[in-house]
Parts: sequence; structure tokens; C-alpha cells
Amino acid sequence: MALHRPAAERINGANPQFVDGPAPGDRRLQAGRIRIGTRGSPLALAQAREVQQRLEAAHGPGRLTFEVRAIKTTGDRIQDRPLAEAGGKGLFTKEIEEALLAGEVDIAAHSMKDMPTELPAGLAIVCCLPREDVRDAFISRKAPSLALLPKGAVVATSSLRRQALVRHLRPDVTVIAMRGNVETRLRKLEEGIADATLLAMAGLKRLGLAGHATAPVPVEEMLPAAAQGAIGIETRTEDVAMAKLLAPINHEPTALAVAAERAFLARLEGSCRMPIAALAELAGGRLTFRGMILTPDGRQCFATRREGAPAEALRLAEDAAAELLAKAGPDFLQSL
Repeated sequence: MALHRPAAERINGANPQFVDGPAPGDRRLQAGRIRIGTRGSPLALAQAREVQQRLEAAHGPGRLTFEVRAIKTTGDRIQDRPLAEAGGKGLFTKEIEEALLAGEVDIAAHSMKDMPTELPAGLAIVCCLPREDVRDAFISRKAPSLALLPKGAVVATSSLRRQALVRHLRPDVTVIAMRGNVETRLRKLEEGIADATLLAMAGLKRLGLAGHATAPVPVEEMLPAAAQGAIGIETRTEDVAMAKLLAPINHEPTALAVAAERAFLARLEGSCRMPIAALAELAGGRLTFRGMILTPDGRQCFATRREGAPAEALRLAEDAAAELLAKAGPDFLQSL
């Protein structure tokens, strides 16, 4: 599965010079400290540690030292209203990217589903780690699945996509918003704020909390968010040495899938008020792409599917987005 350019490069149009490994004599590898910028949540810190561990494994113990810098973002500070009302995805990345541009950190580790489709000038996603479980997790002590929740049950989630999908699949239940990190949401559920919630399986697994999942939700039932389960590493575009250092841990299939899903988002203009789901999967030398858009109330849902060669990933995703926009029509967008 090879593209003419590295898939990670295609995530945002950057053009780092990738090589098979770090350049001989690279000072970063001999005595450098790699400063990793990240959010301060337990999940974000676990993801930063995974970046560190993969770099250590790729370059050998003792050749690199690391410093993880937790940076509080606007999204972390806002707890009193839905993020869609405050500005959307960039709220979880702005301060980290400012630190990267200022040279206060060398790389930034992000949950790719939190990343806007357009990055600040001078920055690029140059690496994706192997993707974790893409599915959502249904969590409840009241029922084994969303389908078996009693009528009138309360489902809590802050994700517009999950809210819309729950309303689409179960219009007879009540959906409420619930903010907070993974541990906070699990605690709130235990306190009885709702009968069920939905979280990413990837986050639960990375935190060692997969046992809290009542059941993973099949992607055929609940299509995930674009780039769900993927960790991306952002650098300054001028930092060619860092791009070389990261190249050995880039997972090309994940980078390709994420690039396609983000191209789908970009074609839809990634509205923070439009529930959007997307998943690109590679198997047997072929790429399957599925995309979906919904109204927030779940009443309208448009879905599509594409299959083709991996080299056509971006075209397939963009075509899928164009089809959904045509199906939905101008009234759909105006309603948002």
C-alpha cells in the first residue's frame, strides 16, 4: 500500500522530507531532549507516553531524553457549555500549537479527531501512530446495549455525532450533554446522572479502563468520528530533522486512513454544528470508505460508501462528501 507521497504528508498538505530513518550524526539523537506538548488529561498524557515509548523503541534506549509538557487548552477550561457553541475542535489544540510555533515544545501529540482540518501556517502533521480500536463503547448498568435500553432512558454524551446517532437509532430515549475527561464521565455515570453513556473504545483501552465498557458498538451501527482512535504528531514544517526522527514510527495505513477521513471533513467544511462520521479501512489491498452526515436531532441521516485502490483514498473521500451534500441539499445545511 504505497502512495506517491507519504500518507501523513497528505493529511494537511505539508511537505516534510521523509527518509527511512534519522540522519547519521543527528544531534537530537545523540544528546537531544524532545519536548512533547500535550493536553494535561490522563488520556492525553498516556498518548504522549506512547509517542515517547515508540521513539525510544525505534532509536534505542538512552539515545533520546524526553520532557512531557502539559498545556491547558481553551477546550479544557470551558466546562459550562457545549464546545460547538464556543468554537469547535480548535479549542483543544490552539495553545499547544502556539507553544510549538514559539519553540517551547518540539512536537505536539494530538488525538486526531480533535484536530481542525486546517492547521496554522508553519505546522504539519507528519506522523500517525498505529490506530487503536475505532469503535464507540456503550456503557451502562441498565442494559447490555443501546438497542435494549428501556424507553425514556437517559443517555449522556457531549459528542454531537453520538447525540445525533442515538436520537436517530433510539428516538424514544432522552439525550443530555455531559462534559469532562474519561474518568469524570465514568464517575458521573456511577453517580446516576444518566442511564448510559458512550465513549471511545480507544481511550478506554489506552487508560486501561476497557473493562468499563458494557459492549463495543459495531461500526455498522454507529460509524465513528473521523480519525477516532488515531494519535497524530505535529511539528514545525521547517524542522526537517524532527520529521526524519519521527519517520520510523509513522504507521502508513493509519496515516492514509486519517488523511482520507480528514479530506471528507474538509470537503464538508467540517462544521462543528454538523454531526459527521467517517471511516476508511484497508484490507486486501483495497480501501473502503464510509461517510455519514446527520442533523443534530437525528431525524435526517445521509450515508454513503466507496471502495477503491488506496492511492485513490482522497478522491474517494471527497467524492463521498460531494454525494452527501448533493443528497442533503441546501435546506440541510441551512438548518444547521
